Amino acid sequence: MGRKVTVATCALNQWALDFEGNLQRILKSIDIAKRKGARYRLGPELEICGYGCWDHHYESDTLLHSLQVLAALLESPVTRDIICDVGMPVMHKNVRYNCRVIFLNGKILLIRPKMALANEGNYRELRWFTPWSRSRQTEEYFLPRMIQDVTKQETVPFGDAVLATRDTCIGSEICEELWTPHSPHVDMGLDGVEIFTNASGSHHVLRKAHTRVDLVTMATAKNGGIYLLANQKGCDGDRLYYDGCALIAMNGCIFAQGSQFSLDDVEVLAATLDLEDVRSYRAEISSRNLAASKVSPYPRVKVDFALSCREDLLEPPSEPIEWTYHSPEEEISLGPACWLWDFLRRSRQAGFFLPLSGGVDSAATACLVYSMCREVCEAVKQGNQEVLADVRTIVDELSYTPQDPRDLCGRVLTTCYMASENSSQETCGRARELAQQIGSHHIGLNIEPAVTAVVGIFSLVTGRRPLFAAHGGSSRENLALQNVQARLRMVVAYLFAQLSLWARGARGGLLVLGSANVDERRPRGRVWAVRRRLWSPEASRTPKLEPVDGEMLLKPPWLPDQVRLLQCRRQPHWWYQQDRPEGLCPVLRGTLPASRPAGEDMGMTYAELSVYGRLRKVAKSGPYSMFCRLVTMWKDVCSPRQVADRVRRFFSKYAANRHKMTTLTPAYHAESYSPDDNRFDLRPFLYRAGWPWQFRCVEDAVVQLESRGQQDLDGVD
Repeated sequence: MGRKVTVATCALNQWALDFEGNLQRILKSIDIAKRKGARYRLGPELEICGYGCWDHHYESDTLLHSLQVLAALLESPVTRDIICDVGMPVMHKNVRYNCRVIFLNGKILLIRPKMALANEGNYRELRWFTPWSRSRQTEEYFLPRMIQDVTKQETVPFGDAVLATRDTCIGSEICEELWTPHSPHVDMGLDGVEIFTNASGSHHVLRKAHTRVDLVTMATAKNGGIYLLANQKGCDGDRLYYDGCALIAMNGCIFAQGSQFSLDDVEVLAATLDLEDVRSYRAEISSRNLAASKVSPYPRVKVDFALSCREDLLEPPSEPIEWTYHSPEEEISLGPACWLWDFLRRSRQAGFFLPLSGGVDSAATACLVYSMCREVCEAVKQGNQEVLADVRTIVDELSYTPQDPRDLCGRVLTTCYMASENSSQETCGRARELAQQIGSHHIGLNIEPAVTAVVGIFSLVTGRRPLFAAHGGSSRENLALQNVQARLRMVVAYLFAQLSLWARGARGGLLVLGSANVDERRPRGRVWAVRRRLWSPEASRTPKLEPVDGEMLLKPPWLPDQVRLLQCRRQPHWWYQQDRPEGLCPVLRGTLPASRPAGEDMGMTYAELSVYGRLRKVAKSGPYSMFCRLVTMWKDVCSPRQVADRVRRFFSKYAANRHKMTTLTPAYHAESYSPDDNRFDLRPFLYRAGWPWQFRCVEDAVVQLESRGQQDLDGVD
């Protein structure tokens, strides 16, 4: 009868500008799709050049090499007898577009440019591309000669059109278009499109998978149809981790789910679905049919090809499944672990070097590396030959096969405790115990001779010897000496990273890992500090996590367990927490935690700092707006004057320290809350630190409130 279609989508671990590797992964995915019986294959956004090319998109080389890869795909016998949908940049009339190029048997059917560009958060697509704004219109695209020589075509359709095969109709969306208020699939579905495709370059954010699945299932539940979503996976050379989650859905149900965190470079999903299920589903929705009778038609590109076979009565259709989500704790463990693996193998280094302080932040980072080792061992156990080859290259042992994560951790992770005169045996012991638990190669050393030498130079020149506060020194002296210790630890870390393997008779160097929570902003990235409870003893109930000594992980810096803000893309109010019946998180409801040791030098607690940071970045608050918000949120525990002092203290310290953000090492991105310079938080680094205009507005508001004699805060705006 010819009603059942087998379609395929995929998640590929592409790498920016790795045209050779990208080509091979694309060909492998097409081959797998064909072996699964698919006659349509969808790939990720910009898969030919890699999504994260950034300003390399300005270079003509990127366009040239993308065309060369396209020519190789068109010529390859692997791409015969299957509609291939690939992503690449295309220059049309001297304008650069982010496009889907859809071809069959050496002929290009349609070039479909992206119509809604992602330009918020980590996305800068408007910097390099122009959206196609002519809805339901196409024009002729004159193919470059190298493509003409292959396809024997002079021009092909370019624009907003759909494909009409012998048995169905197919329409394309590209990533952001699914997230827009009026997505193209709405009108395409009303115009008879039965199969929607979405090629994405969507990075990991905690709980973002929920939103993706909800958008796709809701789209097909309201309008009927089959929906394929492809996505990039892995680290393609930047701070982001693209988390796969390829899927196939129909009529509001999921029929195929791809992995979110996986070390497989190529993952292909296929499903066999009955077009009559789409047609009967739509026939029952009278409101949809009424709207369909009035919709403007899309240009159709006729394709002499069918996705179905004439004799398909005995072909079993795919069954719907329930989507399986990772817990937030698993996301935090697995996302950075997979990102670290890509970073390590693609940097061609021999491992990581991590200074351990005996506290929670460096311990959490060590656990992430151990989580990476677990994923590597599991991938090798499952037969992943690419991972095995990469491991053998990293450890420089061609016969090595990783089986025990602790053994692998000892080969790829060197930890180091750098003691000073202020260090305790307690922190030294905790660092050593953690290293033993995860199996890292551990070093213990004392930096006090270096500290004494540096301070001695200062004393020799000035005749003055600064002291720590514990020995009677001022806060100025104390801070300077702390900075000397921190900078020397960094110098020692990079020295050992470069030469410790040399001293042990091994090849290569090590990548230095930093660690701190997001409020201090170090290279662990944007996983908010309260999620450190992930590695607490309770986390041992999570299958993919190992329990780590609870005493170590409860050491300062500290944040209350119940403060849990789940940041999701497009979540309208970051302070709203849906899984709490009372709605607002405890910190914002007014309970300010007592001062903790880790925050004493800053003059604010880490809980406060997280609130300030999120108001500044996520809620887009300046000093005055932040005061107006906090004066109501904290009205039960702080006077307006106290709130104003806290806000002024935060912004003064922010202005004084902002420049330090310009030299940060690469970090993993997991939340929208981040001060990451030049990538995610585009702000000046030189401020007038007194904020005279803003602080004057705050002071005027405080005086106004104090003059009332009562805190009638509802009228503050």
